[in-house]
Amino acid sequence: MSVNRLLRVGTVAVASLGVLALSACGSDPEPSGSSTPSGSTSSSTGGDCPEGTLNAEGSSAQKNAIEEVIAKYNEKCADVTVNYNPTGSGAGIKQFNAGQVDFAGSDSALKTEAADGGEAEAAAAAKRCQGNPALNLPMVIGPVAIAYNLDGVSKLVVDGPTAAKIFQGTVKTWNAPELAKLNPGVTLPSAPIAVFFRSDESGTTENFTKYLAAAGGGAWTGKPAKKWTGTGAGKEKSAGVAEGVKSTKNSITYVEWSYAVDNKLGIAQVDSGAGPVELSAESASKALAAAKPAGTGADLSLKLDYATKAAGVYPIILATYEIACSKGLPAEKTALVKSFLTYFASTEGQGALTELNYAPLPEELRTKVDAAIQGIS
Repeated sequence: MSVNRLLRVGTVAVASLGVLALSACGSDPEPSGSSTPSGSTSSSTGGDCPEGTLNAEGSSAQKNAIEEVIAKYNEKCADVTVNYNPTGSGAGIKQFNAGQVDFAGSDSALKTEAADGGEAEAAAAAKRCQGNPALNLPMVIGPVAIAYNLDGVSKLVVDGPTAAKIFQGTVKTWNAPELAKLNPGVTLPSAPIAVFFRSDESGTTENFTKYLAAAGGGAWTGKPAKKWTGTGAGKEKSAGVAEGVKSTKNSITYVEWSYAVDNKLGIAQVDSGAGPVELSAESASKALAAAKPAGTGADLSLKLDYATKAAGVYPIILATYEIACSKGLPAEKTALVKSFLTYFASTEGQGALTELNYAPLPEELRTKVDAAIQGIS
């Protein structure tokens, strides 16, 4: 079955399974002046499409997704220019908090606790929003692939402890006993494992290290963070690590599924204790179904269960959040942010992601995100 076929199957699974985990949601308005998409129950945000320029920065994990949504949005609102710079989640939050961009993309929600003696991200964001809280709006759901380039190996299985040892640097060769045990009958080379990691501050890194910490059985010694602390060679952004593996034999990295597919990389199956699980939209959607709301009210941050041992679940997923002011921007910027994010969260906007190896938001979560967007003022 093709990846896109799997994704379409997974879309249905996401929508149905999401009901189990997330509840109490709203409606799906469309951007100002746009027509209601076929099959949508949304209403207009009121008035015509705004005019002007919207600048955003951050997560490279959502680069392919947001660029597609921008193109679709501009078919409806041609007088809005939306610029998105995929510099990484850490850089995006910093630029947002400094007032340099109108919203940010981040693969982790704003931190409420300070690190290294600095100010907490959420507190800095509230200052940038003129004393109003910034919203964590989950908008793009993307599985994280353990992607590899290994001649003659079309199927590779890893588990949490072995992945942690590889990325920590304690498993150094492909034919190490840990890998050989997980891959009986597979001829693994004695070559050293070349590890690539994100050199920029990355929400993908934070999510992946959360998985290594939760599922690694103590083999991962670092704390989950946007900055990498394991072994390997650093490359900037998702495109950088994907290209690094593509051009380097016997190499491995962690990268969003869409980048692994686009670069034709091998994708490891993950065994969490109930047998190897292939990455698909359906297996990733089962992990999303177990997500729990981590915030209250308009704070829509999610808590993912990276240590799950449930059968058929691919456990390494991330949610990319759009970080936006609930209040505090100039009126013209507020109108632009609200219009674009409304479209992004709409059934039509989410539907644009299905062919790009992202999973649309479950309907119950999507309507809750939309309700939070409609509260922006």
